[in-house]
Amino acid sequence: MQQTEQLSMPMPGHIDPVPVPRDTAPRADGRVDLIGLPREEIRAALEAAGMTPKQAKLRAKQLWHWMYNRGATDFTAMTDIAKAQHPWLAERFVVGRPDVVEAQVSTDGTRKWLLRSPDGQDYEMVFIPDADRGTLCVSSQVGCTLNCRFCHTGTMRLVRNLTAGEIVGQVMLARDSLGEWPSQPEGRMLTNIVMMGMGEPLYNFDNVRDALKLVMDGDGLALSKRRITLSTSGVVPQMERCGQEIGVNLAVSLHAVTKEVRDEIVPINRKYGIEQVLQACADYPGANNARRITFEYVMLKDKNDSDADARELVRLLRKYKLPAKVNLIPFNPWPGAPYECSDPDRIRSFSNIVFEAGISAPVRTPRGRDIDAACGQLKTAAEKKSRAELDRMAEEKLAALG
Repeated sequence: MQQTEQLSMPMPGHIDPVPVPRDTAPRADGRVDLIGLPREEIRAALEAAGMTPKQAKLRAKQLWHWMYNRGATDFTAMTDIAKAQHPWLAERFVVGRPDVVEAQVSTDGTRKWLLRSPDGQDYEMVFIPDADRGTLCVSSQVGCTLNCRFCHTGTMRLVRNLTAGEIVGQVMLARDSLGEWPSQPEGRMLTNIVMMGMGEPLYNFDNVRDALKLVMDGDGLALSKRRITLSTSGVVPQMERCGQEIGVNLAVSLHAVTKEVRDEIVPINRKYGIEQVLQACADYPGANNARRITFEYVMLKDKNDSDADARELVRLLRKYKLPAKVNLIPFNPWPGAPYECSDPDRIRSFSNIVFEAGISAPVRTPRGRDIDAACGQLKTAAEKKSRAELDRMAEEKLAALG
């Protein structure tokens, strides 16, 4: 229903800049992006822009509903906010989405987006549909600092953390693309989220926590914490904090069972070793047989895929009495990768040994291999295109001068 009460508004005229809250990325136009802000910070931003406290409280509640429940990005669509106030809001605020640089759809239905932030940084997200679920793989950083040797993102330098708004904005954009507004739990294609995209989530803890709280809020996106999984390479000091402050499912990028091999392929192991990581898993709040910890294990030919490795994995999981599931991941090669994928028979043998010990060890079906599906590949491909375009433009300019 159209809002009819007359609420005081700041006088039109000069627009004072609205203070940018917390880690929000500043925009060139000076407006504040409301996506990523909790209710109280939306209210505070409205007050800072000149609204009375009473009016700011009401508008914050309305804006929250329209943004997170209805998916609105245009203030004029918010029909219970007085029409006279729409221009005032639009001059000072924006309900943003990441810019889409490139979008690809695989023959198997996997979708991948290369996204760009207001300051020109590129990052990726992937949606993987299955018969009983749809999983969105979300990035937490631009680049990564961990340098895992099998991971394409590990070849990129860390540029910066993504803000809470940029993280939750990926979910909002996916919902836009899938046509899943207004927000409702029934009949969704996007049912699960995994923090397994570019970056190490626990090295961007505060922004990841704040974004996931918005995703889990029952009055907005309303995705259960049981349908969200955070993957870490083993940042031990933050793992317990993750369980206490976020409470989502935990996945650990293990990928090896000996110090020598894990030091090579997951260098953070030199700081937090396998035993420390597994003890942190045993101590993870909320872990039980109904909420098992997932161990990710990429299968690398002649590196970590022997029967002896499989038996050692079983021994370690039993030693720490972990409620565990092991995801065996056939390596998805990328140009210049130093490893090859294990042979199918070798993967099957590894899986059988773990299964026979009573631990679930499914082999993940490769998805989206025809669309630069390995994390970071789409960004690299786009950068190559950009460099080629710059070279072409330079050549044309020289030819014109000649």
